[in-house]
Amino acid sequence: MNRRDFNKLLATAATASATNAFAAIKPTTPEPLHFARNGWVPNHPTLPVLLYRQAFDPNTPDLASVMERTFEQNGWPPQWRNGVYDFHHYHSTAHEVLGFAAGSAHLILGGPTYPDAAPNQPTGREIIVRAGDVAVLPTGTGHCRLSATPDFLVIGAYPPGESWDICRSAPDAATLTHINQTPYPPSDPIQGLSGPLTKLWSTS
Repeated sequence: MNRRDFNKLLATAATASATNAFAAIKPTTPEPLHFARNGWVPNHPTLPVLLYRQAFDPNTPDLASVMERTFEQNGWPPQWRNGVYDFHHYHSTAHEVLGFAAGSAHLILGGPTYPDAAPNQPTGREIIVRAGDVAVLPTGTGHCRLSATPDFLVIGAYPPGESWDICRSAPDAATLTHINQTPYPPSDPIQGLSGPLTKLWSTS
C-alpha cells in the first residue's frame, strides 16, 4: 500500500469513528440535583449534580471508547476506567464527569441517607445508573457505591488542568476555598459549548 492510499485509509477510519460517536449520542436534558451540606460532606454550595439518563445508546459497540472520545472532544479529558468507590467521599479540587459504560450500579449522591430524617434535614439520594447514563459532579459532591453488577465500568473525566483528590472528612477552610473557587468548565462533556451544563451551571 502506498502512502497516499494509507493516508486515505486513516482518514476514512477517523471519519467512521467520529460518525459512530455522534450516532451513539442521544441528546437529553439532564436532571439537576441540588444537595445542601450533609454532615461532614460539603457538597457544592451553588452548583447542582447533572444526571443525564441514556445520554449514549447503551448498545453502541465499545461504548467506553466512544464516551472517552466524546468527553475529550468536548474539553473533559478522560483520566481513568474503573468503578466508584464503596465509601463516601468527595473531590475538592476538580469537577468530575462519570460516564457509565457498562453494567449498572446502586449509588448514593450527596452523602449519607437517613431513613428517619426530618423534613428539612439534608440527606443524600440513592440512584440507579445504567450503561449510557452520565453524571456530572461539581466539586464537593459526596458519592458512594452501594452495589454494582460484575461488569460495571465507569469512565472518569475532568476539565483540563484539574486533578482530583479524595476527601473523607469534613473540609477545613482551605478545602472549602478550593471547592468554591474551582473554575466552571466552559463546555458540556456530551454536547459541547451549547450543551445544557453551560446554562444550568451559569445560572445556579
